[in-house]
Amino acid sequence: MQNLLKWDYAHRGLHDKSAGIPENSLAAFKAACDSGYGAELDVHLLKDNSLAVIHDSSLLRTTGKDGNAEDLTHSELKNYFLEGTTETIPAFEDVLSIFEGHAPLIIELKTSGKNTAQLCKAVCEVLDNYKGVFCIESFDPRCLRWLRRHRPHFLRGQLSQNFIKRPSGFGKIVDFLLTLLVPNIFTRPDFIAYHHSDTKDFGFRLATKLFKKQGVVWTVTKRSDYEKAKKEKYMVIFEGFKP
Repeated sequence: MQNLLKWDYAHRGLHDKSAGIPENSLAAFKAACDSGYGAELDVHLLKDNSLAVIHDSSLLRTTGKDGNAEDLTHSELKNYFLEGTTETIPAFEDVLSIFEGHAPLIIELKTSGKNTAQLCKAVCEVLDNYKGVFCIESFDPRCLRWLRRHRPHFLRGQLSQNFIKRPSGFGKIVDFLLTLLVPNIFTRPDFIAYHHSDTKDFGFRLATKLFKKQGVVWTVTKRSDYEKAKKEKYMVIFEGFKP
């Protein structure tokens, strides 16, 4: 954790649409690493059990094509161009190769349906041979539970926010439990990654102040919010400016 605390993290890489550098692209990750930042990235499990880095399961927003990431194969990634550029959806291993030995990563696991265990296993088998610094996070508590059982030495974090203000779509009871971080009882995360505007919420304060879990804030887009987060000694995931 001390190695991770020394860095700031570019959200989906150091992307800049005006400069033709799309989010979660190899160009964005190279820019982050070259600028002295770590990066946050999103990983999906593909149809052939390989791994790709893209935020949405739906491909429409980022590539303009219909379909879901989970229905692709590794060889098909080169056919999906990001945000009208020549950048394609990167494989997980290709992103790792940029950062290994240079800067740390915050790796978010994006589950779909019932693929939690399969996704976790595939990601961890790649990371078992990775020599860089990293931690893993997810909104899905099932991922953290899997990691606690099968890779207890990997740093794991619970992603959350105030779902009462921003409903998840899974119902009021689920939103209440996730906002208060109740699943922590079973998953025992090493850190809590929480929406930067919700850090005064009871669940986050309880976890970080009483139980001394490391706080991570996302996604900070203003320098003033960045300075506030650093004063609280939170790790910062940023976007839209350079700290």
